[in-house]
Amino acid sequence: MKLFDTIAGMGHEQLVICNDNSAGYRGIIAIHSTTLGPALGGTRFWQYATDEEAIVDALRLARGMTYKNAVAGLNLGGGKSVIIGNNKTTDREMIFRAHGRFVESLGGRYITAEDVGTSTADMDFVHMETKNVSGLAGRSGDPSPVTAHGVFRAIQASAKERWGSDDLSTKTVSVQGCGHVGYYLAKELHEAGAKLIVTDIDAERVKQVVHEFGARAVGPDEIYGVQADIFAPCALGGIVNDKTLPQLKVQIVCGAANNVLLEEKHGDALEKKQILYTPDYVANAGGVINVYSELAGWSSARAFRKADEIYETVLKVFQIAKTDKVPTYVAADRLAEQRIQAVGSMVRTWPQWPNK
Repeated sequence: MKLFDTIAGMGHEQLVICNDNSAGYRGIIAIHSTTLGPALGGTRFWQYATDEEAIVDALRLARGMTYKNAVAGLNLGGGKSVIIGNNKTTDREMIFRAHGRFVESLGGRYITAEDVGTSTADMDFVHMETKNVSGLAGRSGDPSPVTAHGVFRAIQASAKERWGSDDLSTKTVSVQGCGHVGYYLAKELHEAGAKLIVTDIDAERVKQVVHEFGARAVGPDEIYGVQADIFAPCALGGIVNDKTLPQLKVQIVCGAANNVLLEEKHGDALEKKQILYTPDYVANAGGVINVYSELAGWSSARAFRKADEIYETVLKVFQIAKTDKVPTYVAADRLAEQRIQAVGSMVRTWPQWPNK
């Protein structure tokens, strides 16, 4: 792997390789952009097959955070960190305190939070070593309701674009994943009158959604082929791929999962099938809005109001797609790049020297 070529090609500012043998810690911190503000992105704890795989994942996720934060209208850049190891380990304090020390060494350029394989308790350990952490227990709380509300508003905007109305009372939505976000999304969809078809690898989660919201349950592999109006992936990424695409019988794909498209070509394929795709990082920005609300000292009500704005943002993406005649996933990137360029071009009017 040619590290500098890789970083330059993806536009990253910084890549930090971190090690602390005494703590059993090996980590990677990737900072993609600080144009809009300090780079915010969670810490992922995962057993990567190779060091190169871990680096590529960190770089890819950091870049995604830049675009997500920009589109959400937040004064934050994009970053991400990964810790290599078994995320089921119970010996966590020293690992995450070591991570906190490396985060602190960046002097506020990077702010971390929880992600896959980490929890609010882990972030409390990080907080012992740095203030540059969010998602702490007792602060902004579970981000799932805010994330789900943003996805719900994105679905409404998508319905408005496709059918001219955001009324979901006559629509059927297939929801893949009934975890925290999937549950709250199903709740809002049910309250809006939508019919639900759901699946999850955890049977208990499915039972709860079926019982509370009158959903119909199907097997994990069946969800792609069910007849529905909207498909809401809220579990794994990469689920729109060569195998699943031919099965889809929906008019809209809009959900909470990250990296829904396995490859960009699958976004093009959705376009050809006339299936409206709402870019995932636009739809699921409620999570990062919730984190930002903690940093900015917002109330939960204000965080929900900010998540409401996802509705208008989604409509902007669709407008750019129509005007520029590009797929929606390209249009979302363009909307993010417009904001990054606009802010980056602003004249700095405060004194720059002496900077002490």
